[in-house]
Amino acid sequence: MSERARNGSVDRAVGAPERAVAIAVDGDDSSVDEHVHYSHRAPWLRAFVLGANDGLVSVAALMLGVGGGSAELATMRLAGARDTEEADVEKERQQQLKGPAARARELEELTEIYVKRGLSRGLAREVATELTEKDVIRAHARDELGIDLDAMANPLQAAVVSSIAFTAGAMIPLLAGSFATHRVTRLVLVSVLSVAGLAIFGLTGSLLGGAKPLVGALRVVIGGCLAMGVTFGIGRVLGGGAAMAHIMQQNIAREGMRERSGVRLEAMMAAPRGPLALEE
Repeated sequence: MSERARNGSVDRAVGAPERAVAIAVDGDDSSVDEHVHYSHRAPWLRAFVLGANDGLVSVAALMLGVGGGSAELATMRLAGARDTEEADVEKERQQQLKGPAARARELEELTEIYVKRGLSRGLAREVATELTEKDVIRAHARDELGIDLDAMANPLQAAVVSSIAFTAGAMIPLLAGSFATHRVTRLVLVSVLSVAGLAIFGLTGSLLGGAKPLVGALRVVIGGCLAMGVTFGIGRVLGGGAAMAHIMQQNIAREGMRERSGVRLEAMMAAPRGPLALEE
């Protein structure tokens, strides 16, 4: 949809994957408001990345230092986000049912949003009116609340995908440690492949969320390395303590055996021997 103005040409685009209002004025190549949304990206794909990342970190940490984790936190967050989004949309729906005065206020709010994005008031009013007539709830959800009704998170779908992804991510350190017999080699393989997997998951998550890929990948790698390092250290401490306790138990057992052997030897030495002893 486009309009021509006397001072230049104004192209108005409503919809598109980002469902945003973009403004382009002759003589200016810069966008007044990019307003790019990433909510239309498939929620199940985000859940897969989160689940795979959780699985990799948890199992790698477990193998490196008797640690563990859970994939349910990501699912709980998605479920909570879904409930919050539905509550906001329901509030907007109730506003539209309060009568003409409430609907007029909502239309004015939508108009102000487009004015802040760079539209003239007259054009902003026209855009708000046309979008309201087409689908008022969708228009307010998208532009006022930042919610894409077509891409709201599905907790059940996210839970299933996250559990599958958790297993897939966990296979990386498990397989890495299954083919190495030497302890040091096994730990190195688990660590290196886990870091590589974390970098891939961080990069994928950043691309899905619209963040800087390198920053996102580095953040995930650092967090995962900290988790694995801490649990490895705990495992070393607990393992060393257990080894010392085992050595002490062995020493105590040896001392006990020596004492019992000494008592039996003394008893044997003190006991009478042979026929002469019996005659006496």
